[in-house]
Amino acid sequence: MSTESISNIPVHVSLIMDGNGRWAKERGQERVYGHIEGVESVRACVEAAVQTGVRYLSLYAFSEENWNRPQAEVTALMELMVKAMAAEMGILNKNGVRFVVIGNRGRLSAEINASIDECMDMTADNDVLTLIVFLSYSGKWDILQAAKKMAAEMLEFPEKVDSILEMGVDGFDRYLVTAGIPDPDLIVRTSGESRLSNYLLWQGAYSELLFVDTLWPDFRKEEFRKALESYAKRDRRYGKVK
Repeated sequence: MSTESISNIPVHVSLIMDGNGRWAKERGQERVYGHIEGVESVRACVEAAVQTGVRYLSLYAFSEENWNRPQAEVTALMELMVKAMAAEMGILNKNGVRFVVIGNRGRLSAEINASIDECMDMTADNDVLTLIVFLSYSGKWDILQAAKKMAAEMLEFPEKVDSILEMGVDGFDRYLVTAGIPDPDLIVRTSGESRLSNYLLWQGAYSELLFVDTLWPDFRKEEFRKALESYAKRDRRYGKVK
């Protein structure tokens, strides 16, 4: 994939991976078939991110609301994630990719959490690209848990109350589960839906948004490149006048 014509590469690209079920249905298959094919799109986008110089690539893999899906689909998704993690660690290490999972991991099984920890430890020293998988995550949950952390800190350390009350936006960032990770420059959602679906509500305040009709299993390197080209044409002013 040539990057000669792409300028202004975003530091952090985030992908809302949507459309697996519809993709499978169009082919007369069960929804899980779309999830399996969607793994290929993840692989392609990770490779594209490495090739183009993106430093952070995040994926909205499973929301807090997704727990309400049929149990058979949830189970199949979790099994697929464990298998995919194990299968991809070799190539991630080879390409210098650090693997991170963020979300309400207390809802995940011990087996899945053990696999996640192993993969994160295995890739912890890689620094070419940070691949972030948001698993059992929602933006409202993130803000709520951050507020609870802050309240707990005030109770434990009353002497910090004044500094916390005077805290600005940047100070609140450290309570979020994404602390230390730059906010996404570009958020892309596939499948023609035009909403964030409770994703990175705080962190995406000034992200550029791109909604594409492509279903996730069809979103590969060329589509990733087109997203970067779209971003390069944007004029980010952050409320200022240029």
